Amino acid sequence: MRPLPAEDLDQVLSATSDLWGELRGAQLFLTGGTSFLGRWLVESFLYANARRGLGARLVMLTRHPTAFAGQAPHLVNDPALTLLGSDLENFPFPEPCSHILHAGRVEDADPLRYLNRNLAGTERVLEFARLSGAQRFVYTSSGSFYGPRPPEISHIPEDFSGAPDPLGPDAAKGMMKRACEFVSAQFARRYGLRLCIARCFTFLGPHLPLNIQLAAGNFIRDALAGGPIRVEGDGTPYRSYLYAADLAIWLWTLLLRGTPGRAYNVGSEQSVTIAELAHRVAAHWDPPLEVTIARAPQPGKPPESYVPATARARQELGLRETVPLDEALARTLRWYQGQSVADSREAD
Repeated sequence: MRPLPAEDLDQVLSATSDLWGELRGAQLFLTGGTSFLGRWLVESFLYANARRGLGARLVMLTRHPTAFAGQAPHLVNDPALTLLGSDLENFPFPEPCSHILHAGRVEDADPLRYLNRNLAGTERVLEFARLSGAQRFVYTSSGSFYGPRPPEISHIPEDFSGAPDPLGPDAAKGMMKRACEFVSAQFARRYGLRLCIARCFTFLGPHLPLNIQLAAGNFIRDALAGGPIRVEGDGTPYRSYLYAADLAIWLWTLLLRGTPGRAYNVGSEQSVTIAELAHRVAAHWDPPLEVTIARAPQPGKPPESYVPATARARQELGLRETVPLDEALARTLRWYQGQSVADSREAD
């Protein structure tokens, strides 16, 4: 995989310039470093560490260190990064770490095992934080924490009292996130851990997965293949997309400035329907690519929505979205187009 664009890394560094001094000489621990979100945290940290001369180190937990080294040699060759090859539930504790970002999760097709294994993994990370005497801890939760929102609420605030339907067939992720948040909060109260929750919504940017069930990634995949861009549903649900450079800025700010014991929504408030998103992706080609929509909307049915309210992050931490949707799409597409060129050259 190609490095992240220097434009994006400079944006993260500039927006967080007053934060990095706290990490001088620090040792950080990250789970989920091979994910979309994790890759941005790793690379932005190493970039800031080198340019600010922090002398900090990052220990990254991964089940597949050899595979990651093959995908990202520009990261693995940095002496500030140490890969800890193990799983989330049983990893051996490294040397104590002062700052911890828990962004990993265990995948399991069985909902009960999925819940129990992720709880066990979260408790393992929290115990490591306790024994380390960690100063700060961020747990990356998800907007799935809230469950469905009623039609009269367009943007979900952190104090929304809804929840996933525990009897529903698709409740596993939301229920897992709620359980892990609860355990994290109780642990923080008991041991004085300065913990923040980041409830992450939907994003755009380099490393966005293209082949899992994510509309934005699927549309970009279809576009790179020459179209058509296929909308599998009726196109009416609302989503919003925060660019990953902003995501990294928000997460570093939560780690170093977030109010302990608080949950913060992380995402964009600029809502767009799935159908409109497909057409916006298509419009980045000349002529625009074809968009197909699998079925017509059901008359009288309110559209689903998965869009956060982010007033808390704005008012308490001064965070804001800086990359508009069309620019976020353009940057993501450019990176993937460059990635395709690089892959072709390697094949030759």
